Parts: sequence; C-alpha cells; structure tokens
Amino acid sequence: MKRFLLALCLVLASIFPAAAQEYYDIGVDLPAYPEMQPVPDSPVYYAPDVDSNYFFYDGLYWDFSNDGWYSSSWYNGPWVLVDPVYVPTYVLWVPIRFFRRPPHFFRAWNPLRPPRWGEHWGRDWQNRHNIVFGGANARPPRRAPLPDYQRQFPRGNYPRVQQQTVLHAQHYPYQPHDTTVRQREQGHGVK
Repeated sequence: MKRFLLALCLVLASIFPAAAQEYYDIGVDLPAYPEMQPVPDSPVYYAPDVDSNYFFYDGLYWDFSNDGWYSSSWYNGPWVLVDPVYVPTYVLWVPIRFFRRPPHFFRAWNPLRPPRWGEHWGRDWQNRHNIVFGGANARPPRRAPLPDYQRQFPRGNYPRVQQQTVLHAQHYPYQPHDTTVRQREQGHGVK
C-alpha cells in the first residue's frame, strides 16, 4: 500500500506541478531544522533561535513577514502567501513576546497579549475572519507533532518541491484538524 501511495504522489506531482502555485522568498534560509518550543497554553510552537516571526501549527510552518502571513509544510519553504482571513486563530493569538521581529505597529501593545489584528487589518477583516472560524473553540486542540524527519535535510541537502511532497507523504502521516489548514493544504485560502 505504501508503494502505491508513493507512486500515486509521484504521478500527481508530475501531472500537477508545484510551480503552478506562487511561492515567495521571505528571507527564511535556515542552515538546519530549527529547535521548536511550545508557546505556553497554546497548540502553537515557536522557534526561539530563528530571527523571524516563525511558528508551527497543525502541520504547517507559519511566518509573519512584510505585513503578510506565509505558510509552508517544510521548515525552509517554499512559502505561500496566505490571505489574513484564513490564518488560523491560534496562530493569531500568539502573544507578541514570541515574535522575534515584531513590526513597528506592535510597539504600543502589551507584549504578553496577542497582536490586535482587528485594529491593524480593520473591521471588515475581523468580520470575515469570524465567519471563516465561527468564533473561538472552548478548548484548544492538541499540538501537532513536529515533522522531525526534516532534520535529515539541512540546507545543503534540502529537497526540491516535488521531492518534498513525496517525503512529507511518506514520513508525516499527521492530518490537520483545523479546517483552514486543511483548506490551505488543498490550495484554498492562498493568494
């Protein structure tokens, strides 16, 4: 069965090339897989030694750069721009103190609290985001397991996009629980 799935991934990767999706260089070029730490009382991880607003939630890496949110299933990208309406609420709720490169508009806000995204992106964003997420869950989901298999792929041995898809399918059986993350994986909610 595993061989069949691997063959299917290879066929699909050749039929639907990843180049059809637009990728962005956000300046994340890590020499190796980063050490991740859990954000207290949250299903999100952060990378304390990465000089970026770098997080991991529900099977994806997230980075806030140049006033935009980007996601990737691999620690060094490729990065896809995500419409802020579709950024998972738990990622948006990370307190400011866990942002390694906070933008200037964070400075007036309490570092122990999440950024005030509604003030920044406006009431229309807030209303659209609330429709997508349907309000806050009573209990946060469990943290997704980190894709530790990626440790064996430092910068000099980092796989290409098509290889990433196959390796991820082989070594990371985790399925996202967050609806918007699942949609992102299917190509929805991205710019």
